[in-house]
Amino acid sequence: MMKSRRALLLQAALLGSLPFAAHVPAQAQQRLLEPTPACGDDHGVTPEQTEGPYFKPQSPLRASLLEAGMTGTRLRVGGLVLGRNCRPLPNVLVDLWHADAAGQYDNTGYRLRGHQFTDAQGRWQFETIVPGLYPGRTRHMHVKLQPPRSDILTTQLYFPGEAGNARDRIFDRRLLLSVAGDQDQAIARYDFVLPVG
Repeated sequence: MMKSRRALLLQAALLGSLPFAAHVPAQAQQRLLEPTPACGDDHGVTPEQTEGPYFKPQSPLRASLLEAGMTGTRLRVGGLVLGRNCRPLPNVLVDLWHADAAGQYDNTGYRLRGHQFTDAQGRWQFETIVPGLYPGRTRHMHVKLQPPRSDILTTQLYFPGEAGNARDRIFDRRLLLSVAGDQDQAIARYDFVLPVG
């Protein structure tokens, strides 16, 4: 399938502009999957999904969710937040939370929970770990996005190649991350398109 010119330009700009790409070996960067659907490619806005039972408000402002003694495959996840007009959206709140490597959520504190704001180019990024599995769900991360003076979009992001994807009743292939790396370090990206602009 031919990539659109817009998709090629977006992929080149994103890989060159995200800070985590510089920290990943060239071999891993070359294994990046196809770019996530971007606006202008007839994919519309990012689908909404349930927040699930483990959301906690008032997560800390931070880009790294890593803590001392934390086990699991290191993951740098990031991308762009765009409006329907394909323009980057600055100052969007991006709140991320997920299970630890053993599939457990921290419901008393804020382990593996945090938020940040997109920069002037609409970029977001977290340093974390690949979430573990727990019964009934495939591997996933939860995200809430809120542009200034606009509604919140709540969704989930999924990992390609997971056996549980086919069995998970909530799974949506439009929310697949592009992932590269190995058991020690992985990078992933997803470009959100919000119903603004």
